[in-house]
Amino acid sequence: MLPAYIPSPETGVWEIGPFPLRAYALGIIIGALLAIWIGERRFRARGGDEGVIADIAIWAIPFGIVGARLYHVVTDPQLYFADGQDPIDAFKIWQGGLGIWGAVAGGALGAYIAARRAGVSFSMVADSLAPGLLVAQAVGRLGNYFNQELFGKPTEVPWALEIDPENRPAGFVQFATYHPTFLYELLWNLAAAALLIAIDRRFKLTGGRLFALYVMFYTAGRFWIEQLRIDTVNEIGPFRLNVWTSMIVFALALAYFVWSRRRDQKVGATATAAEPTDTGDAGDTSADADTHVDVHAADDADADTDSDAVDRSRTSD
Repeated sequence: MLPAYIPSPETGVWEIGPFPLRAYALGIIIGALLAIWIGERRFRARGGDEGVIADIAIWAIPFGIVGARLYHVVTDPQLYFADGQDPIDAFKIWQGGLGIWGAVAGGALGAYIAARRAGVSFSMVADSLAPGLLVAQAVGRLGNYFNQELFGKPTEVPWALEIDPENRPAGFVQFATYHPTFLYELLWNLAAAALLIAIDRRFKLTGGRLFALYVMFYTAGRFWIEQLRIDTVNEIGPFRLNVWTSMIVFALALAYFVWSRRRDQKVGATATAAEPTDTGDAGDTSADADTHVDVHAADDADADTDSDAVDRSRTSD
């Protein structure tokens, strides 16, 4: 008979000779590889050169990891700098503790630097990577499962997660099963990634708008999942810090999405107004040609338009 709960793994570390293989690190590595693979295919489909996303990842991944760890340490300093704590533990990333907000900010900074160096559009890179980032985050959540951490409130639903007594927080030792928030976020991220791809195929979003949708989808899920968790974190008023962060980041992404759409509509209206009127006068042919050249030149100046040809995709934002 199958148990009416999800059992936790016995270990999150496997010894391979003298080297420990940690599930947490393995999840990050596999997720990063999937994000690069997906992003590379999407970038080429948008007219980009092969290998560019892999080159950008060399910058984005370490920046993202450092940013993720910094965010975690800065927002939970009591875990490392309070009385009785060892500050050196702040460097032990393999024990868990990565903040997604720091990962996105740090990774974006690394990707921006790499895109500038490569001479490609940063917004085109961001839109290409968006679905793959959600897949990477989904895979990365498996590390929380193996570490038996960041689970939710006690529950007896059939998909509840069993947590060993030594990993239960103070005040909850008497409860054996909890909401598997790692699983909720994993499924949410995969569904959001599929939705992003479907939306992009239908509407061909450019100029960083698909990346903005990625941010909105993720923060919407994190908003409700975060409120299920019972790990000790800093709170401001009625909400955990990460709930406030989700709301603020969602609002910023929405504002960018609306602004970017209106900007492109304005550019499109200007280009349409510049189109010549056909008077049937052959003597106006050269003037018409000059007008078309000016319109296309204006289009070339917009580095956020992902329908650029291959050469123009190398124009940095």
